[in-house]
Amino acid sequence: MASDEKWLEEALAGDEHSFSLLYRARQGAIYRFALHMSGNPALAEDVTQEVFLALLERGNRYEPERGPLLPFLYGVARHLMLRRLEKTSVDTVTEELAIDEDLLDDLTRRETIESVRRAVLSLPLVYREAVVLFDLEGASYEEAAVALDCPVGTVRSRLSRGRALLAQKLEGEKLKLNAVRSLS
Repeated sequence: MASDEKWLEEALAGDEHSFSLLYRARQGAIYRFALHMSGNPALAEDVTQEVFLALLERGNRYEPERGPLLPFLYGVARHLMLRRLEKTSVDTVTEELAIDEDLLDDLTRRETIESVRRAVLSLPLVYREAVVLFDLEGASYEEAAVALDCPVGTVRSRLSRGRALLAQKLEGEKLKLNAVRSLS
């Protein structure tokens, strides 16, 4: 039995230490997924907490024969995020500028990161989920299929379409950036 499954079984039996081990092992991945999906750190924290509360309350719904625990947790996070996103609009993430020795390089890097974040956040939700799980979180096709509750072929097609849309959006951002720079 894998550690995650063992910790879950023990946590559901009331072992707080096992729950703590499971939380520490998987909290980061769930938070990153929620952050990539929402662009909102506070919302990502809330969803992460809700995932683990739901796991304590309804962890017996996890079926090990369907796959590892992490894709199951992504699926729970996905459902919670969908409910939250229906209620609120996605705010763009703003980063404070840090004074650096090479401010221009730092600004360019931040501008690129922000462009990618905006592009990912602007993807339609079904494509964003596939891109975030596969490209940003490193899930396999099979793990993403479990998390998204769809066949592997659907994950592959959503990922392909999502990547194509992302490339288009980033190319558009690059053209806008070059136009602004040429005016300077």
